[in-house]
Amino acid sequence: MQAPITIGTVLQNRYRIIQILGQGGFGRTYLAEDQRRFNELCAIKELIPIAAGAGAWEKAQELFQREATILYQIEHLQVPKFRERFEQDHRLFLVEDYVAGKTYRALLVEKQSVGQTFSEPDVLQLMRSLLPVLEHIHSRGIIHRDISPENIILRDSDRLPVLIDFGVVKELATRLQAPDTNINVTSVGKLGYSPSEQMQTGRAYPSSDLYALAVTAIVLLTGKEPSELFDETQLTWNWQRFVRVSPQFAQVINRMLHPLPSDRYQSAAEVIQALQFVEQSGVPTPPEVSNFQTIAVGRRPDAVLPQPSNRPDPVIPPRRSTSVLDNPLALGAIGSAVVILAGVGSWALVSSIRSQSNTQPDNTPPAPQTFPSPVISGGTTFGTPINTEPTITSRRLRLGASNTATVENSLKAGQIIEYTFFGQAGANLTTLLEQGTGIALTVLDPNRQVIDSSAQQVSSYTGILPSNGRYTVQLTLAPGVSESDYNLKVALENPLPPSPTETPTPTFTPTFPPAFTPTPTPTLTPTFPPAFTPTPTITFTPRFPDPNNNPPVDSTIQPTPELQNTP
Repeated sequence: MQAPITIGTVLQNRYRIIQILGQGGFGRTYLAEDQRRFNELCAIKELIPIAAGAGAWEKAQELFQREATILYQIEHLQVPKFRERFEQDHRLFLVEDYVAGKTYRALLVEKQSVGQTFSEPDVLQLMRSLLPVLEHIHSRGIIHRDISPENIILRDSDRLPVLIDFGVVKELATRLQAPDTNINVTSVGKLGYSPSEQMQTGRAYPSSDLYALAVTAIVLLTGKEPSELFDETQLTWNWQRFVRVSPQFAQVINRMLHPLPSDRYQSAAEVIQALQFVEQSGVPTPPEVSNFQTIAVGRRPDAVLPQPSNRPDPVIPPRRSTSVLDNPLALGAIGSAVVILAGVGSWALVSSIRSQSNTQPDNTPPAPQTFPSPVISGGTTFGTPINTEPTITSRRLRLGASNTATVENSLKAGQIIEYTFFGQAGANLTTLLEQGTGIALTVLDPNRQVIDSSAQQVSSYTGILPSNGRYTVQLTLAPGVSESDYNLKVALENPLPPSPTETPTPTFTPTFPPAFTPTPTPTLTPTFPPAFTPTPTITFTPRFPDPNNNPPVDSTIQPTPELQNTP
């Protein structure tokens, strides 16, 4: 099997891998950003063919294209939209919408942690929401084949259940692993949830999906696995001993669980009609499985009801009556008085009616009757239901290329609005309510917990995201405020990690030498020798006469003029 794709890799110059959502024998599922659709999140499924050889690869490509065409035919709000298929680096990929929310398996675990399971109204609502989806895909000849709590997500945006991971994808992966086989591989399914005809004979019908939906329902009701509810010796489902539901609802579930496909409901429309009868019957849901608080009618909550006793009723001995009724004369007098009073009363009534018929009729409409508030008992509401729970509206926040978004809207009393977005660990989040009197925001992390103590019921928040995942900005209205407009701004500054092939460049801080102090140049004072004093003239007079009788020569030595001032 090929290694997983590295986080940060961009496929088809479009899909940037963010994280691995899951991995199994059929392949892997990645969470990615579609860079051509404003970084919208999507899910990419990688199908891994095992068979080797050029012929096997060509056969795998042919099956891949044919089965992807089947997925493309599914068009329903509660089914992730299939976007495209592509091949890259000898790998096969399917791209579909990403569904943000929790699976019903995760929701069941949360309820079990506080000692609860799903109630009958909860499961009824789930089935009413999913049956139209099954009716849609069955009308196109597609069988899901893998319905279970793990493959149903309660979507955050609209709180609707979404059906994911169609078995056709697993069937495609199985065929890709052995493209040349002629074996029917529709037996793909989850053990305990899929019926025997699907797991043993490889045949799947619309009633096969209805069977799996019924198993999902009883798992959510009881909190137990199918292996704990199915008696293998008797080949029967024994789920009703773990939970109390209305007989009509139990009858619908048991028919969906029938071992013979011909004895089940044959279409999702038939189950929808049967559930409508369950709702119209008005059978109260037992308090043990109700989400509503039971309120006693006409009695204090702390009143003690008398307990039944198995002892025989006491025998009261007869006693002699001393009543006037025992006297025949008194009894006759009382009877005569009653007859007289009845006659007088009848005359008065007739006279009153005649007097009213002679008067003009009063056209004033009667005063409206005032009815008491409805009383909720045992999960059944009589009268107009009172909804004290706030309505939660969840919307995906579209961050543009600059990773900022501005939302203008209004918030009413009894309403909570949530804006969700995907954030990376280390990113800097800034949220601000510029308008909105009486509105406060709370930032929730991917686990639906307050991200920080300073991010609850505030008008602005700035902080670092601790992990990758989908974050929520929740807006609530203060008590006593009926409605308020708001202007919400959200900015996300993602961290910029260094490239794995490059060494981070350190920040250069220049170091300057100490200030240069020049050495002063001394002033040159030339030194001249003292003034030249010429040598005095020396007159030389020879002592001997010239033999030629020449006159005496003047021997005075005169200094050279140009040398007089030379040192």
